[in-house]
Amino acid sequence: MATPNKTKPEVLLERRRHELKPKSGGGILSYEVWGVVENGKTHVTRYNLAYINLALCAVDHGRVLGYDNAHGYHHRHHMGQVEPVEHTSFEATVEKFQEEVMALLNAHKESK
Repeated sequence: MATPNKTKPEVLLERRRHELKPKSGGGILSYEVWGVVENGKTHVTRYNLAYINLALCAVDHGRVLGYDNAHGYHHRHHMGQVEPVEHTSFEATVEKFQEEVMALLNAHKESK
């Protein structure tokens, strides 16, 4: 991915929040993505993907699972633990996040 021109302003590209129904596991899915659009191409500069559910996680503001690149590095939050992750692309990170959330929600359904 090419490095964006530093003179272009960073803009909010996407902000979504989905409240999950209790029968599917409850909680909130939150996506926030910032970047630069240049010559018709989008360059993601910052992101925060989170599954929040205070019923499952009482630490880290209820963040059961999350991926972000705050503090100068790409990392994963899981139940209060933070670990660096290899970052190949924003798209791959979103896919990994969604797979992990689905696994968590499916485990919740199976436990009932």
